[in-house]
Amino acid sequence: MNTSPLPTTWPTRRLEAVIFDWAGTLVDFGSLAPTQIFVEAFATFGITLTLAQARGPMGLSKRDHIRTLLEEPSIRAQWQQRFDATPGEQDIDALYQRFMPMQIQKVGDYSQPIPGAVETLAWLRAQGMKIGSCSGYPRQVLDVLLPLAAARGIAPDHVVAGDELPAGGRPGPYMALANVLALKIGDVRACVKVDDTTPGIEEGRNAGMWCVGISLAGNEVGLTEEALGRLPPAEVDALRAAAAQRLYAAGAHVVIDSIADLPRALQEIAQRGGEPSAQ
Repeated sequence: MNTSPLPTTWPTRRLEAVIFDWAGTLVDFGSLAPTQIFVEAFATFGITLTLAQARGPMGLSKRDHIRTLLEEPSIRAQWQQRFDATPGEQDIDALYQRFMPMQIQKVGDYSQPIPGAVETLAWLRAQGMKIGSCSGYPRQVLDVLLPLAAARGIAPDHVVAGDELPAGGRPGPYMALANVLALKIGDVRACVKVDDTTPGIEEGRNAGMWCVGISLAGNEVGLTEEALGRLPPAEVDALRAAAAQRLYAAGAHVVIDSIADLPRALQEIAQRGGEPSAQ
């Protein structure tokens, strides 16, 4: 991944704020914490999920994530066979209640900043930019994660949890726009949404923002930094290309390997003409 020095100059277009996702974007290289817990929570009900299935709806609020998994035909068929009934709202509630304490217990194990995150946030502040964030994590989970991340240098100016807005979560624009309100940004076109999931990119586009996708460090590849480093370069290139294709299809304006590359991406956006919705 790109480890070039942070730029010291800024083009003419002034960007005012960056709104980040959390797992796979700021912390938790590979977005492993939520994925593994979904597998383990479903297993307690006798339902087998692959990691790829668990990753599929990543970026949604966790309750919506569970709902979407239960709509997947093979998972739905397992549930029907085991319980002799199709899954309903009470089953979503039961899975969510099982998931929550498991996620709260484990999220701290995945609070390590992604390499380059601390330096990039410091660079953004040096440019006078505001830093927002939002997550599919419920507030109870973020209440555990946030102080651990802050102690390691990751402390955005504002945080919105996936379960605290009446309007709902991704791919709707609501969490991104809640950051705009809290940060007092006058123009959504001066904001950049950074996310490693397709619903997160769709959220930013629906909010009228520029969008930067994260490929190698995020959910779309889903590997630890160590596992990624053991792969042959050609395989890494293939994973990068496949992830970028999905993120561009969701509406990303730029796709980068990780948050370490964000200053370069912001300079590219700042040099572009036109508006986010037209590109």
